[in-house]
Amino acid sequence: MSVRVRIAPSPTGNLHIGTARTAVFNWLFARAQGGKFLLRIEDTDLERSKPEFTENILDGLKWLGMEWDEGPFYQSQRMEMYREKIQELLDKGSAYRAYETPDELNEMRQKQQARKEAPRYNNQHRKLTDEQIEVFEAEGRQAVIRFKIDDEREIKWNDLVRGHVSWKGQDLGGDMVVARAASKGDVGQPLYNFVVVVDDADMAISHVIRGEDHVGNTPKQILLYEAMGMKVPEFAHTPLILNESGAKLSKRDGVTSVDDFKQMGFTAAGLVNYMTLLGWSAPDAQELFTLEEAAKLFTFDRVNKAGAKFDWDKLDWVNSQYLHEQPADELLPMLMPYWNEAGYSFDETADKDWLMPLTAMVAPSLTRLKDCVELGHFFATPTLEFSDKAKEQLRGEGVADAMQAVVEALKDSQINEPDDAKGVINRVTKAQGVKKGLMMRSLRAALMGDMQGPDLVESWVILHKRGFDQQRLEKAVEIAKAQSL
Repeated sequence: MSVRVRIAPSPTGNLHIGTARTAVFNWLFARAQGGKFLLRIEDTDLERSKPEFTENILDGLKWLGMEWDEGPFYQSQRMEMYREKIQELLDKGSAYRAYETPDELNEMRQKQQARKEAPRYNNQHRKLTDEQIEVFEAEGRQAVIRFKIDDEREIKWNDLVRGHVSWKGQDLGGDMVVARAASKGDVGQPLYNFVVVVDDADMAISHVIRGEDHVGNTPKQILLYEAMGMKVPEFAHTPLILNESGAKLSKRDGVTSVDDFKQMGFTAAGLVNYMTLLGWSAPDAQELFTLEEAAKLFTFDRVNKAGAKFDWDKLDWVNSQYLHEQPADELLPMLMPYWNEAGYSFDETADKDWLMPLTAMVAPSLTRLKDCVELGHFFATPTLEFSDKAKEQLRGEGVADAMQAVVEALKDSQINEPDDAKGVINRVTKAQGVKKGLMMRSLRAALMGDMQGPDLVESWVILHKRGFDQQRLEKAVEIAKAQSL
């Protein structure tokens, strides 16, 4: 069997992390089986579907590295086919027009609730006479198209994740609406459970891989496949992504779209790697891999049935591993947008001689790309705000003279390599008769304005190339002299 799978997002919002994870599992299975990965845009909700959301979905999938083999297909461009299939159901007696008003349906539900029954449609318009239909249409009622469901039927399938699944027809809520707003001579607006079946059959989808929140739709869709004489695909319902409380991850949790994660500084490789681990595990417990590497290992027998709890610490760890291994020349363009957004006047081309060593220096400390803002602020402006601890260090005995000696040494010294900086430190330490530790701590206070920060010697090289070290050292001498009076 030729494997064909699809991801079918609705463009009513930005690409959701749950949709993206479903796309990952579809992509992995397609690649593992040498099959095709299709993209379908389910834009039948004309009021809520927006072109900007479609663009966001396409860009997000590309950013994550999940290029599709066919598509994108747009449901809004396939309406005529859906209407033809609904008419076929009407013609063969598998569907019918129902004319209840919203008030009548609400009254039906209220009576069921009063009897403590599960809400369901009672199929009362299944066998309307021509006279009854004429009366309803004369009243101006719009019909819905309902698909007949046999209450006695048992629907079974072997789910690739959940194993044997069985539903009774009587538990499906009565005859299902497959189209609404159907006026006389028209079948109206086709709805999700119907159009998805028509599309999957038309596109020869072999495996429908989606979240477990769709399990309740599957028996209804199987009945539709059978009624239209279409081949039923295999199904795999993957675990939901849960928040810290164990509930389905939603907009209430704040960060849910792929764009959100991108703006927070997660890399595409790190995010897609982590999403692969949300509900699936490699046979050798491997946790870091590219999509291509994961595809070689992916099977549904290692997909969990239980929900996958979203773990921020684990995502941070996975992301950091990619950042730490990134070559400086590839990492620099990834950091530049965050430095630019922070207002740092860094020029990727003109300043490359010091931006490259800066990138290499901060890389081991990065968890998210956005961390570069704090790590790079020492190098953004010539002047510094000195912390109280830095001032206290500069106030120490002999520090003013030592820093002045460094200033003098710089007049005939260049700090282009770490060894250059170390040479100046050693010469001044010996000439001033101070301890090496005092010199290093005082230099950190002078150059960084604080007692914490990145590697001192490497930082000094960068600051010297920027022309910032002399100015900062002179300011530190002023502070030291003023405080020692």
